[in-house]
Amino acid sequence: MNRGVSELATIGLPVRRAQVENLYVEAMVLADEAHTAFAAARDLGVVGVGGTRDSLLQIGLACESLKTTTRLMHIIAWLLHRRAMIGGDPGAGPNDSAARIGEPVVADWDICVRFDDPVRRIIAASERLFERIAAIEAGWDAPVAAPPVQAMLARLEARL
Repeated sequence: MNRGVSELATIGLPVRRAQVENLYVEAMVLADEAHTAFAAARDLGVVGVGGTRDSLLQIGLACESLKTTTRLMHIIAWLLHRRAMIGGDPGAGPNDSAARIGEPVVADWDICVRFDDPVRRIIAASERLFERIAAIEAGWDAPVAAPPVQAMLARLEARL
């Protein structure tokens, strides 16, 4: 009747698996949208004040494209690693570098505000997705506490 901490941790496994799968699909769709939006912005050329091509803004677009792509690929790598861990892959451990989402690569919003709406939306969405993944990781890595009833039973057992 007394469940161990590791057994309690496996209770949420189907929920974690579903979360990882749903987030993976979301990240892949967002990566595809990012590719399309950044390619369109690059191909159309970034236009500055007076309708002329703005070279500095084009460089800013290239930098933010790289940051967004890096952020999304980091998210996807984390999700694939979690998928492997949940699936019991012996090569995917909790201490691997891919097991941690790490620090975000933040966008420079002073530059991003000058981009078209689709590009800004994708940059913001990738930052929000990264924040969600970080929050999920923090919650999953928090120590699993025994339910209050189990804790009370453990105290009673210790007294007997």
